[in-house]
Amino acid sequence: MTVTRRTFVKGIAASGVASALPTIARGGSSPLLMRPIPSSGEMLPAVGLGTWITFNVGDDPALRDECADVMEAFFASGGRMIDSSPMYGSSQPVIGYGLDKLGRPGPLFSAEKVWTSSAAGGPAQIERSRGFWGVERFDLVQVHNLVAWEAHMETLSAMKAEGRIRYVGITTSEGRRHDLFEKIMRRYPLDFVQLTYNIVDREAEKRLLPLAAESGMAVIVNRPFRQGELTQRLEGEALPPWAADIGAASWAQFILKFILAHPAVTVAIPATTRVDHVRENVAAAAGVLPDAAMRERMAAYVRDI
Repeated sequence: MTVTRRTFVKGIAASGVASALPTIARGGSSPLLMRPIPSSGEMLPAVGLGTWITFNVGDDPALRDECADVMEAFFASGGRMIDSSPMYGSSQPVIGYGLDKLGRPGPLFSAEKVWTSSAAGGPAQIERSRGFWGVERFDLVQVHNLVAWEAHMETLSAMKAEGRIRYVGITTSEGRRHDLFEKIMRRYPLDFVQLTYNIVDREAEKRLLPLAAESGMAVIVNRPFRQGELTQRLEGEALPPWAADIGAASWAQFILKFILAHPAVTVAIPATTRVDHVRENVAAAAGVLPDAAMRERMAAYVRDI
């Protein structure tokens, strides 16, 4: 049976417990939170891997190997979704390099974007991106920041119908163009939407997250740490003692648990250059998640620092 987002959210609301969510066991460790893609019921680990800036390392062999190490740790921790874009410099070929080095890991869920103002140039750009990754087809292709969105939505819809991609979506970041974003969500049967949401940037809670839940769309959260600015600002501050109640051992886990506890969120995609950080990030999807009252307490604590 296909799990719809509406059914999923209603089930959580009825339970009244934020931690009563699908999980998958990991050998010798806490189960990892999984969330369904509403349009198919396919389950995804709730923390993915972003590549904006962090994987834009060019041809430097040492830095490419560091990125491959991050990917290896990500998959070993239970991760699946890696997200990239043609806008991200050399990130796409660096992903391809890492996948080759790791022997093409089976768990990969490839999330890519089309980003060109040329309506006719979309298919060729997607094909170039596919070549960089070295995958047979992308799991998900999204219209990046709504650039030429009408033409690209036609392209992606046709590619999905032909079986050349599995899912389609749209993206925005930093709270931009929410009115247009909402309009497109209401017009198209999207599989995914990607947007900015975190403990201080909560605009998406007003319209976009509820609409995604109502419409059965998976939500990818970008910029969970504000491109590192948020965790850097909090670095010298002590976690509240009650952070242990939700299993948050760091500010990164504190912020990610806040995000993942929202029932409309499917997966957050923090980016990192460090193996220890990718393990820490994925681990935020294990253990207890805060309920609604705790989330407000968390947000107030960060706001008052």
